Amino acid sequence: MTSDQVAGVNPFELCKLYRFLRVVDVVDAMDGIGWFNIGLMWPEIRPLWPGMKFWGPALTIRCVPANRPMWRLDTTEEIVDAHGLWFKEVGHVGIEGLIQPGHVIVTDTGGSGEVGFWGSNNSLGAVADGAVGIITDGYCRDTGEVALQKTPICCRARGRTIIPGRIEAVEVQTRVGCGGVQVRPGDLVGCDDDGVVVVPLEIAAEVAVHARAILLADMRGRHALYERLGLPFDETVDYETVARYYEDI
Repeated sequence: MTSDQVAGVNPFELCKLYRFLRVVDVVDAMDGIGWFNIGLMWPEIRPLWPGMKFWGPALTIRCVPANRPMWRLDTTEEIVDAHGLWFKEVGHVGIEGLIQPGHVIVTDTGGSGEVGFWGSNNSLGAVADGAVGIITDGYCRDTGEVALQKTPICCRARGRTIIPGRIEAVEVQTRVGCGGVQVRPGDLVGCDDDGVVVVPLEIAAEVAVHARAILLADMRGRHALYERLGLPFDETVDYETVARYYEDI
């Protein structure tokens, strides 16, 4: 079964059930229904800045290493327009017009070497089009700007180089492998400071029920400990707000 064959399931609506959930709650719930070690991406794939959190249906991009180098460019103008010249010559499969509000873009880099497929400019453009997060098993560049902008990117490493001569996007909205995990268009993808998890769409509703109970039990337990220790309450122990939210949906 592929995620687009889960009849009657709207992943964008389903994401409402995940609003407050942590990655660990979801992983525990998946373990509980027998989906051990499925969906949890490599620990190296991390948010670029602390406090990042998002959930959304996957929009996938499959890339491969480029089999040809970039040719010498003769003028400053050509160097500035290196991407345009490369795409014109080699071709480019993009996601223009495919992003819906709430999408998480998952990028399989096909084992390519250091290349900043995502940077501060194109990632901000994806957010402007409605993406709530970007995941790559490769590199991100311009990371200082990405953090300053609070652009939601999780990546395996920080890079410096550009696309021409290094990587090609060859297919979109197809099944990919990213961070040791299979990801299909529409599967739910989430991130927080603990990393990235992918929830297959056919189990996402059931997982949300169990994960919600795990989260609320943890919040109540920590609320009691905060009270005992005289700690000021914060949103991570505000179980009443979270419980009311889930009662209303």
